[in-house]
Amino acid sequence: MSGHVSGKLISDPLMTESTRRRLTERQADTVRRLTDAAVEELRESSFDGLTVRNVARRAGVAPATAYTYFASKNHLITEVFWRRLSSLPPVEPDEDPPADRVVAVLREIALLVSDEPMLAAACTTAMLGTDPDVQELRLRIGVAIRHRLRDALGKDADPKILAALEMIYAGALVQAGMGYTSYAAIADQLAEVARLILTSSPA
Repeated sequence: MSGHVSGKLISDPLMTESTRRRLTERQADTVRRLTDAAVEELRESSFDGLTVRNVARRAGVAPATAYTYFASKNHLITEVFWRRLSSLPPVEPDEDPPADRVVAVLREIALLVSDEPMLAAACTTAMLGTDPDVQELRLRIGVAIRHRLRDALGKDADPKILAALEMIYAGALVQAGMGYTSYAAIADQLAEVARLILTSSPA
């Protein structure tokens, strides 16, 4: 899944923006190295053992420099999820029924970190953090997911249906992060519940 980040060109606007400020290409490359190193670090340890200092060492970045971009490990890991979400292609209108489009959107979001259990658990924990930078990214993530769902539902999307879909995704994320089920299983469950909501709603 790391290709979602490392495969992007540094000139991409998503790669030149951080929670705190807009970045030059050189700064964006530093942030990319830090986020990639964070994923590598999690593959060898756990979220409890992860530190910004260790990630900086792996990325070849001075710890003081790393902290100018990321206030905490929660901020760093939430940035990883945000970048993967942001790199998904836009939801384009097509001839598929809205239910099929919504299921596709929920499934691709749920599977962003599904093949990396340590990263998946870390993302859930990190995104529940209370520091301001995490809160800002969490807001961006929520808005991005809402937009993707709204685009999938179509221009006449019912706000109540949209809110219900957001709620089931948030609940599924917490369940997966707490280890109750896998992200792959969550993707299937989200699909079932989304179809139930959409088929039960008034025409």
